[in-house]
Amino acid sequence: MGCLEALKPEILLSQSSFREAREYIRKNVREYHEVEPGYRIFDVHIIGVPPLYIGVEGEHLIFPYTKPCHGTFVVKVPGGEEIARLRERKGK
Repeated sequence: MGCLEALKPEILLSQSSFREAREYIRKNVREYHEVEPGYRIFDVHIIGVPPLYIGVEGEHLIFPYTKPCHGTFVVKVPGGEEIARLRERKGK
């Protein structure tokens, strides 16, 4: 799956900068993990200026997503197995 629309995202913040997206996640999500640019979730690559954060809220992931010509959005999608994969990175 390489299309964000297939995940049926809830848009939490639209047309933001990388910095605004990062600060939104840092301030509004209790559990968040720093990832490198290019980190892949559901075959969707996250781009941006480090640090990039992915939040975990219950069974959902919250992360910045940049659409060419539309800007950066903070989206919330069901996390499934990706939550465990993200948490597993912390131990490495």
